[in-house]
Formats: sequence, C-alpha cells, structure tokens
Amino acid sequence: MSEEATRAELEAKGRGALSSRCLRRMLGRGQFVWARGGSLRSWTTIAAVAVGLVIGVAPASAATNLIKNGSFERPVVPVGSFELFGSGSSFSHWDVLGGPGNVSVVSGSFTQNGFSFPAKGGAQWLDLTGDTDTATVVSQTVQTTPGEQYTLSFSVGNVHDPGGVFGTTSTVDVYAGENHLITATNSRGSGSTTMAWKKFATTFAAVGSTTTLLFQNSDPPNDSANGLDAVKLVPAA
Repeated sequence: MSEEATRAELEAKGRGALSSRCLRRMLGRGQFVWARGGSLRSWTTIAAVAVGLVIGVAPASAATNLIKNGSFERPVVPVGSFELFGSGSSFSHWDVLGGPGNVSVVSGSFTQNGFSFPAKGGAQWLDLTGDTDTATVVSQTVQTTPGEQYTLSFSVGNVHDPGGVFGTTSTVDVYAGENHLITATNSRGSGSTTMAWKKFATTFAAVGSTTTLLFQNSDPPNDSANGLDAVKLVPAA
C-alpha cells in the first residue's frame, strides 16, 4: 500500500502501457521466470460406466488451474499488514517487472484511512501499486499447447475514494507475451469503505509451448490501490 506522498518524477518515467518493444526486451532478457437398457445386467453396466466417468473425468469447472499461487497466499504476510516486492525480484511463482517500483502482497485484514481491504478469495491479495504507484508488472510463465484455446479469469479490487489517495477506479492491463488481451477496469465501491471486487475473463489461443502472462498496474500515479486476486488459467471448454 502507498504512503500518501507521491513520487512524481519516478512515476512519470514508469507510467504508461507496455510497448511491444519493451515486452520484447524483457522477454529477450529472460526476466520472465514469463474443457438404456431394462435388464439388471445393463443397468449395472450403466452404473459402472457412470461411476467411472465421475471418478476418471474431472468436470470443466474443476479443471486444474495452470497458474500457481493465483490467490497470492504465499508468502504469508503478517496479519493486517503487507510485504513489498520490487521490480526485478520474484515471490512464490511470480516475477515483478517494469520500471522502478514495487507491488505488495496484502493481508485481507489490512485497513488504512478508514477503508478495509478483504481478499477476493483466501486470506491475501496483491496490490499492483505497492508503495510507488508506478506501472509495475507481475508475470508468470506457464506450459501451454500451441493453437489451443485457454480461458484466463481474474478479479480486480477497487476502493472508491474521491479526492483521497486510493482514487475511484482500478485498471489492470493484461498481456499474453506481446499480445494485449484485455484492459480490465473496476469502478465499483461507491458509498462503501470496503474494497469491491469485479471478475473478468478472456479467452486466447496459445502460440507456443509456454505462455507468459503479465498484469500491469494502469492506474494514474495519484491512485494508491489496485487489487489483483483469484487468477486462474484453464483450457477453454
């Protein structure tokens, strides 16, 4: 979470959407560590097949999440507090990238300036603004099958704080390698002092045997809260 003081010169350098050139440079440096019969015998057979299907085939809703630590439960941070991770560092399957800045893993019981910040799922979430409010990025590289469709879902958290340090909207730009997937903006939370979450989902085709997913803080430099949680990637149904 951010202190109320802004860092205008640093933010001016780091702000803005990721360019293809910037993405290629980061990828090139290897910084991304980036779906009847009536007899007793026939009914028995049907029952056995049904049991086999239940045991042997997971339904689409229970497909294995290819993202590791998608709810940011690791590392465990002190209750009611947070832990910062600067650009160029890594934590529990995630890499922190972009210009000078940081992100923070936040306890769901954290409070500040009269606002509470519960997680979308689990006990923790990620604040993409850290305490620098710059265009910091987190990324994770997963195994994929070229040409196969995948569905990415995630939640963005927002605090509505007109005139305050937390701003009124939260925006996350999401990329698969150099491919921009979605600009996710959450403007919920008006009239509340609790972080409000909004779920987003998008589908894309993998182009390689691995795919690097990137989540960029796209809030303005005077906005000190941008939540990310419940990140999930599964083969499209």
